[in-house]
Amino acid sequence: MILEKNSHPKLFPGDIVEYPRNKYFSHFAVYYGEKDGVPYVAHLTCRDSDSKLPLFGRALRSEVKLDPLELLGEKYKVNNMLDSTHPARDFHGVVKQAIDDMMGREVTFDILFHNSEHQATLFRYGVKKSEQIEKVYKHIMPAWKKLFEKKKL
Repeated sequence: MILEKNSHPKLFPGDIVEYPRNKYFSHFAVYYGEKDGVPYVAHLTCRDSDSKLPLFGRALRSEVKLDPLELLGEKYKVNNMLDSTHPARDFHGVVKQAIDDMMGREVTFDILFHNSEHQATLFRYGVKKSEQIEKVYKHIMPAWKKLFEKKKL
């Protein structure tokens, strides 16, 4: 789907919403539904770390938050990327409760191991997966290999 400036897809509770950030990464959320006529998404924040530059892509004080859909960006698309291989869990019976249970809990945001895409797929499918990380991991791993070997990472 090509993103157009004023193109907003029809959303259903439990849909994964992708907000493109640059050519490599997007921010992901799960459509929660409307509250007082305002559409909301649940997402894993990545900016709540005490440090200004998260160490190795980690922000220690991230959390799942509910925010208005367009607060995260005006350009977005539905990306239920695992629908062909995994059944979506029931929103009202499972996903909504999982989101509500996570609200306000401290979560470690880690670009490789627990990012917004991981959280969104975990809510929708019960499976933790990040396609964007799989694409760039082959470039990240060689750069970190020496740091792993010297136990600096």
